[in-house]
Amino acid sequence: MAHSNKIFSLEMPHESAEKHVSGLANYTDDIIEPDGTLHAAIGWSKISKGKILKMDLREVIKSKGVHGVITKKDIPGINDVGPVFKGDYIFVDKRIEYFGQPIFAVAAETTELARKAVLKAKIIYKKEKPIVNIKDALKKKSYILKSRNLINGNPDRAIKYSTHKLTGEIQSGGQDHFYLEGQIALTIPTEDNCFKVYTSTQHPSETQQIVAKVLNQNFNTIDVNVRRIGGGFGGKETQSFIFAAISSLLSKKFNKPVKLRIDRDEDMILTGKRHDFYFKYEVGFTSKGKINGIDLVMASRCGYSADLSQAVNDRAVYNVDNAYNIPNIKIISHRCKTNTVSNTAFRGFGAPQGSFCIENIVDNIANFLNIDAHKIRKINLYKKNNTTHYGMKITDNTIDEIYNKLLSTSNYFKRRKEIQKYNNSNKFLKKGLAITPAKFGISFTTTHLNQGGALVHVYTDGTIHLNHGGVEMGQGLMTKISQITANCFGINVDKIRISATNTEKVANTSASAASASTDINGAAVLNAIEKIKKNLFIFIRKNFNFNGNTIIFENNYVYFGKKRITFKKLVSLAYLNRVSLSSSGFYKTPKIYVDKKTLRGRPFLYFCYGAAVSEVIIDTLTGENKLLKVDILHDVGNSINPSIDYGQIEGGFVQGLGWLTSEEISWANNGNLLVHSPSTYKIPVMNDIPINFNTKIHKNKGNTEDTVNKSKAVGEPPLMLAISVWLAIRDAVASISESSLAPKLNAPATPEAILMAINDIRLREKQ
Repeated sequence: MAHSNKIFSLEMPHESAEKHVSGLANYTDDIIEPDGTLHAAIGWSKISKGKILKMDLREVIKSKGVHGVITKKDIPGINDVGPVFKGDYIFVDKRIEYFGQPIFAVAAETTELARKAVLKAKIIYKKEKPIVNIKDALKKKSYILKSRNLINGNPDRAIKYSTHKLTGEIQSGGQDHFYLEGQIALTIPTEDNCFKVYTSTQHPSETQQIVAKVLNQNFNTIDVNVRRIGGGFGGKETQSFIFAAISSLLSKKFNKPVKLRIDRDEDMILTGKRHDFYFKYEVGFTSKGKINGIDLVMASRCGYSADLSQAVNDRAVYNVDNAYNIPNIKIISHRCKTNTVSNTAFRGFGAPQGSFCIENIVDNIANFLNIDAHKIRKINLYKKNNTTHYGMKITDNTIDEIYNKLLSTSNYFKRRKEIQKYNNSNKFLKKGLAITPAKFGISFTTTHLNQGGALVHVYTDGTIHLNHGGVEMGQGLMTKISQITANCFGINVDKIRISATNTEKVANTSASAASASTDINGAAVLNAIEKIKKNLFIFIRKNFNFNGNTIIFENNYVYFGKKRITFKKLVSLAYLNRVSLSSSGFYKTPKIYVDKKTLRGRPFLYFCYGAAVSEVIIDTLTGENKLLKVDILHDVGNSINPSIDYGQIEGGFVQGLGWLTSEEISWANNGNLLVHSPSTYKIPVMNDIPINFNTKIHKNKGNTEDTVNKSKAVGEPPLMLAISVWLAIRDAVASISESSLAPKLNAPATPEAILMAINDIRLREKQ
């Protein structure tokens, strides 16, 4: 049997676009609160390390409107929301491990009353000296997880016999998720000791499981419902669990609906961030800049618990090559324990940090050889059928083509000459230019997460209702799934309705993360649709005297032989003849495998590729900088929806821009977070986006792997392209050196950091 399954790209708006701009889109906080709803607040630690000597909550309980409090002893199940490893406690008893660690929670008649009440807690601490930064953790060998090594080739020999060698170190900073919608959960008790949980999470299934374990109940008593979330970026993959758990604990104790909504200050204090990294390296290379070998130590700040640090750090190891063929490499990866909130998933999941490291090394080689960095990049780019340092053959490589094309279309060489002329004639203002490639593997590196489910219903009026395991967090997932469904059935998109992601409808799903949601959930939906179409095919052959092998679903009709029937009429007749018009669907990503001990294997189904050219100007007297122009060429395969993909490319780039230039996470020596509001934490705004922002999708034959419509993921890969901005700033700083000294510039490249890098070069020039 063969039947048409034509899927085509459509330029159509996000399914909730009008609702977003009009305020009609419903989020968790928009759900009408049932009568008697209580509101929660969290009492958290004001020190970063030590012990609780005494805690008095009597005044808290006596506060106006308070119904009661809960502590560790009130938890009927496990006191842990750790997603992989144990140790992410809901409430502490005695031992404090970080500033902001939850100790108790309050339920009151209003949010304001609950927040006022927690301030009345009297807690006496015994303070201890915390470990705050990565270098201190390394000195004390403070690790939350076992360090991992990966060796490919013979790096010691390759470096030893190289013409040139360089050593260095570099740091990349953390980043707060700063989603528009903060962490929130509303739990409503229902019949038979069951609970319905509305929460802003990227992982409804694991929320269900954790809430059930905390309440000491069966999984099937917890229903988690998510229609949409106001941004996640990884910050609601695991970090949302504790808020759903506390809301549910209070709901169970008082048998009332309970909402827990924290404000921006608390959100930044209580939740994990992008891992900051420290890198130390030695590299050997030829006189032309070809890298022979690298010996690299990388260390990250994981915080007080493991959370997702194993996978994040593993992914940094996988991506330290970025787009470059490094035949000999040794990597030691340390996962440092610090007395800070546990860091977590963030868009890119370790890959941006690894890519940042190698791009810094490439630029240092260029400075040393006094060669334009683009040449060093070009000579080291992966070629087709090269093998990565973790043993995966690259069979779908388009990076060389993309890189060369962007060099041409961006007028890189002409602009380089113009910038050199500008810098020679301007004493205080300097321009910089940089091009960077990006290679990003798609799949969860934890193999079992690469699966998705779906449920599809066809109604007798020709409309479709479907559900799947993915979460709409602004990325356009529901829009793409609607298009896939409409195209597969050959009907208009307005006939498709996707309901809220719900653990009662599709169970045991994976998080909306790793840029894989369309791949996984879209394929699961297709699997369900194919089952229904098969039923319809059998029905047509039996009832329409059709002996052919092909039916075509197109333009709201079903074609078979020389006959046609409307889709609506066909499904109505099928129902009358007792043909099933509903089906579940399932998909598991093929070909992936990893040896967890050696980190070798095929952790990804395929790679995404892209490149960006960025031009900046800096003021050498103040360190201020401005992004002038960006040119991007990115590979999304055969796009399902180009307009959404363009939005993801530009949005990812701008978020990367923030990470590398302005978003600085600062901790005091005592472990207190110093930046926890928009007044002290700067995300990019409209003025930071260049007027000349030229984004193009690379035209090709589509993904070589069998993905939906031969499309490629687009959520995370473009973020790496923003490294070109940091490198352009670095290039501008380097232009003040008469001897091609390499700038000592960490990320983020804030005005202060830029000014210090400039002063450092001037001091070294005088030596």
